[in-house]
Amino acid sequence: MTLSIKHILHLGLLVSALLSSAWTSAASSTLPPGVRLALDNAGIPPTAVAIWTQAVDGTQPILSTQADVPMNPASVMKLVTAFAALERLGPAHTWKTRIAADGPIRQGVLEGDLYLIGGADPVLSHDRLWKMLRRLRALGIERVAGDIVLDASVLRLPAHDPDAFDGRGLRPYNSGPHGLLLQYNTLLLGLHPGKAVNEPVALAADPPLAGLVIDNRILTSDAPCGTWYRDLQASIESGSRLVLSGSLPAACGPRTWSAAPLPPTEFSIALVSALWHEVGGRLGGTVREGRASGTAHELFSDESAPLADVVRDMNKWSSNVIARQLLATLGQLSAPPESAEDMVAAGARAARATLAAAGIDSAGLVIENGSGLSRNERIRADSLGTLLLTAWQRPWMPEFIAALPVAGLDGTARRRLDGSPARGQAHIKTGTLNGVRAMAGYLLDRHGRRHVVVMMVNHPEATASAAAQDALLEWLWSGGEPRFAPSGAPAPRTGTLFAPSGAPTPQADAL
Repeated sequence: MTLSIKHILHLGLLVSALLSSAWTSAASSTLPPGVRLALDNAGIPPTAVAIWTQAVDGTQPILSTQADVPMNPASVMKLVTAFAALERLGPAHTWKTRIAADGPIRQGVLEGDLYLIGGADPVLSHDRLWKMLRRLRALGIERVAGDIVLDASVLRLPAHDPDAFDGRGLRPYNSGPHGLLLQYNTLLLGLHPGKAVNEPVALAADPPLAGLVIDNRILTSDAPCGTWYRDLQASIESGSRLVLSGSLPAACGPRTWSAAPLPPTEFSIALVSALWHEVGGRLGGTVREGRASGTAHELFSDESAPLADVVRDMNKWSSNVIARQLLATLGQLSAPPESAEDMVAAGARAARATLAAAGIDSAGLVIENGSGLSRNERIRADSLGTLLLTAWQRPWMPEFIAALPVAGLDGTARRRLDGSPARGQAHIKTGTLNGVRAMAGYLLDRHGRRHVVVMMVNHPEATASAAAQDALLEWLWSGGEPRFAPSGAPAPRTGTLFAPSGAPTPQADAL
């Protein structure tokens, strides 16, 4: 029998309807076979796993297991911070840093103090700061007779101990928020191995920090280039001496490492001192922390990139310090002027209120710092799923989704789904801590339908659950059907499907 084009179209619509009805039937709590097998291979019981999936145009979950159990999401908590920030501030929100002075300028001399007044900008880089100082020089200021005063009072913050989480206080992921955060409080260390074993590794540090002495003791090794930073160590001696030790395999070639050698206030003082000297400026007093005087007048200001870009920077590479800044900003903008509440706590309260106002059940939600670098933060899988569904309906949805890493292509998910037909089809935020592995985001299935997907694992062997998470993404991509290879494509691997993603980055415990 020959089918007309009309009959073929009707048949296609019928098949699509049947596929759609399969996805909109009652939610299942049974783990897909590939997911269950991968969890078994990792030694992780189903009781340590929460999963929630639903089509963005569906009316109920496709798969829901332990979705009402609060779990530690690691850096997936940044989705909550991003949602609250975009909802409250809008994607075009910017931060302003102001330059002011309290004296006249005569013959190249500012007769008074110069003020750098922070606005809690999360992404105030050293090159932007350099341009601001160059602009001062262009205005005719060659010498500041008084002090350069750094005013970070815009944020009222609790005490922050960078060693508290894991004892690695010099790791940038442990830096706290600050009213005048410069260069993410991070020193980039360009490492260039020598040609022979035990030859010194050449170092290029950026940005310049006045008063910081770097004692580079890193040597070249002949080890294979696996987890290249495994043997690298950094420590602070005598307050301002950064000692770098360990070895770097020659096979790795040039690499970039990073450190947070100073607390934010000291880092800012050291950076401003170095850059003012670099642009040819002179100073009669010192660079110090303080507040702008009541007589100070603004010379000019500098605006950050919009929030949409900042959220992308935060989520693509899981920046903890940006997340902490965003939460503190929410607190700063929502706390009553007379309140003594610190702005991290106020930001957490504002984030919870934002979710509640959007109709997202926040039962069990615990927000400590908004970055996920916490043993205390908790959220339910169904709450995360509802948040993602709600974000899908918001006008800032494109910015929210574009900020998420694309599985197999970029960001913290660039090594996921290697060799899978689902590669490149999922925008997911990942999260990893010792005992925690999580992911949440959106996936486009092979029928062109988009789904929300959430999976959190809280178990001592959680790191080994990457294969199970990839299996869930593949199952969802394939429409819940047996795995297959598209025409002309190699058959995907079976069994455990995939080994866990490649070696963690130097900030793996912060992802």
